[in-house]
Amino acid sequence: MKLVLALWVSYFLGAIPTAYIAGRILKNIDIRKHGSGNVGATNVFRVLGKWPGIVVLVFDILKGVLAATIIGDIFGLNQVWHRVLLALVVVAGHNWTVFLDFKGGKGIATSLGVLIGLTIKIAVIRPVLFLTLLVWLVCFLSTGFVSLASIIAAVFLPVIMALTSQAFPLVVLGVIFCVFVVARHRPNIKRLWDGQESRVPLPFHKKGSGTLPYFKKK
Repeated sequence: MKLVLALWVSYFLGAIPTAYIAGRILKNIDIRKHGSGNVGATNVFRVLGKWPGIVVLVFDILKGVLAATIIGDIFGLNQVWHRVLLALVVVAGHNWTVFLDFKGGKGIATSLGVLIGLTIKIAVIRPVLFLTLLVWLVCFLSTGFVSLASIIAAVFLPVIMALTSQAFPLVVLGVIFCVFVVARHRPNIKRLWDGQESRVPLPFHKKGSGTLPYFKKK
């Protein structure tokens, strides 16, 4: 019963649509009808600006942190597999929120929050967080594509989990997170392939269409 209650709390925590709320409060708009249409921090940056984007990003990360730490502690669920289940459910709540007809964000910030939370409770997972962030950062700085960096980091996550000899439930978590991210980024993958994905203009990048060298416009 404790586990069931904790999973419900974790889901509804993840399901809080922070990007949607920010759009309504700041400009009285439905964020799903602007920018990329995604209910996430990146689209808030694009549509509402830097500071609203930062606030939404922090809150989405915090959801993952709380699910991986506080919720488990409150209900006395301290085993690794307990925290893995709570982590999966909070990200699922963010991705498929009951408050927006089960259409939510892509789970990157909340997944990051989960990894941060897990490092607080499980010290051996800290190299996983560091290496995954490093992969994301290198890819993002190289290409300027947030979506591509997120996809590649997600693909590397279970590999890093396995190479650093993490517990089996954590490796499973990495695999499922990878599936979540790739599935939620299918429209981005298509836009990347077509050369139509939005790119963050970094000062050391050459100006251009934003198409990667190995992607061709159709």
